[in-house]
Amino acid sequence: MKQLSGIDTSFLNLETSSSFGHINSLSIYTPPDDPDFDPYQSLRDQIESRLGVLEPFRRRLVEVPFGLDRPYWINDPDFDLDFHVRHIGVPTRKGSEGGTPEHLGELVGRLIGRPMDRRRPLWEAYVIEGLASGDFAVLLKLHHATIDGAAGAELLGMLLDPDSTPEDAEWTPEDEPSSAEMLARTVYGVARTPVKGLRLQVRALNELGNMTGQVGFGRMARAMQRGVPGPAGSALRKVLGTDKGERQDDVPLVPRLGAPRTPFNASITPHRRFAYRSAPLATIKAIKTELGATVNDVVMAVCAGGLRRYLESHDALPAEDLIAMIPVSIRTGDENEKWSNRVSAIFSELPTTYDDPVDRVAQVHAAMQAAKQQFDMMPADLIMDMSELAPPALAVRASQLATRMRVADRTNPPANLVVSNVPGPRAPLTMSSGAVLKHYYPVSTVVDGQGLNITVQSYCDTLDFGLVSCRELVPDLWDLLDLIVEEIDLLADAVGVSGAA
Repeated sequence: MKQLSGIDTSFLNLETSSSFGHINSLSIYTPPDDPDFDPYQSLRDQIESRLGVLEPFRRRLVEVPFGLDRPYWINDPDFDLDFHVRHIGVPTRKGSEGGTPEHLGELVGRLIGRPMDRRRPLWEAYVIEGLASGDFAVLLKLHHATIDGAAGAELLGMLLDPDSTPEDAEWTPEDEPSSAEMLARTVYGVARTPVKGLRLQVRALNELGNMTGQVGFGRMARAMQRGVPGPAGSALRKVLGTDKGERQDDVPLVPRLGAPRTPFNASITPHRRFAYRSAPLATIKAIKTELGATVNDVVMAVCAGGLRRYLESHDALPAEDLIAMIPVSIRTGDENEKWSNRVSAIFSELPTTYDDPVDRVAQVHAAMQAAKQQFDMMPADLIMDMSELAPPALAVRASQLATRMRVADRTNPPANLVVSNVPGPRAPLTMSSGAVLKHYYPVSTVVDGQGLNITVQSYCDTLDFGLVSCRELVPDLWDLLDLIVEEIDLLADAVGVSGAA
């Protein structure tokens, strides 16, 4: 039995009737040349043979009574693989020879707009047949409480690892603990919380002093550490650390506030749209080499160009640059727990006020450099520690209240949207049945105030774009995606790079 971290729990607490915490992926597979090949059975057998190493697939939540503490994971004693692996076809119109990308996108949008059953392990896999291309797709829904993007990429590699053997499937279910046992664990955890909170405050003050050069913050921290005399004070100082201001914990980055409003910065509904396209990675790399930038700079610049043209067409382009929230992995490789969230975020300007595509790359590069410098001024772990201090029941009530009051319609968002660029596998992946992974499209999530998400994942020699939106806020999501992909061609032409996207 393992307790969720504070940041893991936050992805559960932020769920409402219209906002869901699962992150998803759409994989397109080319089937082997075998008339008896069964895509559903192939995926089911693939998962079953690797359940021993795919811990997120077999564990479920155990809630603490009254929400007094963070929940726990246990190996599901009633695990039912057939509940999680499902088989459907793409709905097509009369006379159609198969499902188009738009048909598949519509189906995916409907499937991700449904919450998952917390009484079961928090994942679902849909094997989708009927594509016009002859390929088949797999939509995987997995709750953000159990993995982040980096762990998700590792999970995919383990699922399709040719070196895994059926013996890896061995695992042991766990009995569900009683309410009395859960409450006993909670009493111990609550007793530690005040000391932990005080320790974090002391170290946060030390970090503020180091960052700003203001001696007052350090003096406040030392006063807190020296303030209790006698043996009790000695014990407290042992818990809190010395009064010399060592840098042991991290201070959270204060996000920039007040991004300009756009049509997709409002309260969201439960309904989703999904659009996907691919572009050659070689073109992006050639552009970044010509401009002395990074792949991420180019990705953000073409997103900014597409957003600019999209908002102009709707007479909704703000006079200020948009703000993007960019997830950042803070994994070091030394974590004791692999299947947990180790993620923070950078807030950076998107140059939507610049018309020239080359200028946009330069502006993105400068903005990202500044954002990274802000982010690197202090390490990023402390915000994760602080998230463990919030009572889960209170966090749930706060999220529900914000939704009911439609706070997102009354205030400017800290960021207009999420733009994420995730490095993926560079070598082709294959099921044991011979089905070859062709594309891996990220299918992320949206929240109140941010009704649009752009996530890009590299796989082999392609960049796979996946856009998710609130259906009502961005109804023409495919148009936006087309504009973003067109920006790659415009930028390639501007710098003299051949190869159309």
